[in-house]
Amino acid sequence: MPTHLTRRSLIRGISAATVVASLATGLAACGGDSDAATTTDAKTGEVVVGQVSNGAATQTSIKVSEVKSISAELPDSVKKSGKLVIGEGALPAGFPPLAFVGSDQKTLTGSEPDLGRLVAAVFGLKPEIDNATWENMFVGIDSGKVDVAFSNVTDTEERKKKYEFASYRQDNLAFTVPKKSTWNFDGNYENLAGKTVSVSAGTNQEKILLEWKKKLESEGKKLTVKYFQDSNSVYLALSSGKIDAYLGPNPGIAYHNKQTANTPNATRTAGTYSGAGASLQGLIAATAKKDSGLAKPLADAINYLIKNGQYAEWLKAYNLSNEAVAKSEVNPPGLPLDNS
Repeated sequence: MPTHLTRRSLIRGISAATVVASLATGLAACGGDSDAATTTDAKTGEVVVGQVSNGAATQTSIKVSEVKSISAELPDSVKKSGKLVIGEGALPAGFPPLAFVGSDQKTLTGSEPDLGRLVAAVFGLKPEIDNATWENMFVGIDSGKVDVAFSNVTDTEERKKKYEFASYRQDNLAFTVPKKSTWNFDGNYENLAGKTVSVSAGTNQEKILLEWKKKLESEGKKLTVKYFQDSNSVYLALSSGKIDAYLGPNPGIAYHNKQTANTPNATRTAGTYSGAGASLQGLIAATAKKDSGLAKPLADAINYLIKNGQYAEWLKAYNLSNEAVAKSEVNPPGLPLDNS
């Protein structure tokens, strides 16, 4: 995300130590259709999410069939094609649990492509995943090669100049602590007084944390901020007690919590905070070319999934329930131009 640090900080916030060897060897995905082992069965009305995810998700079969009143809203060109081309910006390395090559070494799995597959099922279309670099994903949308991106794209006012959005997930940061820790953030920066917290340099969360540090200093209180070169070092410091907490992107932290759940160094989430700061809840959104006519049917499909429970099943499978939205909105307020 050149105009927002969420995706970059997400990648930096995921612990390489939690990516086991069989997953790591498959992260160099090729572009094009990478749905090799993912089940989307139009006849049975079933989408299997979390397949070949190597522990990043709980494999779940979700019932969802075409909703003709929603598919009728699609532009004729998309309906006639018989497929929904879903853009992912997961090359070269992927970013679990959102989008990465699965344990079969070929299927692009993760919460983002799986939501795209669920939406395609509501449309009665075959999902086709087009995996590219982050920049080339947007080129694909611009050229018409890609219908819609489900790739952790933050809704911003700057992007609305070229794209239209249908929101589907909160854009949150999270504090992670050792599972045995009793500390919780509770949305109050005052609770950081006397704590030592790690954060990645040059990220949106660093900016927020340093603002809190400055506020605490003005109140005569101390917050110590520490930096480490990589995620392995962060989690080693956390397990050894050198730091009290780490502030990073919520999906990466949820992934780490799941991967370490049954280990001596298990972690938990001690609170979340909007990636857009105090004034606005940041949102992740399905992204289509402006005036494509896709934003409304996308939002209607997502709202159908919310209303009928499939959306909650999808989030639960990926341990992302704390990023749920009550409804999908077309072009909701995004990060303002002075912060996007």
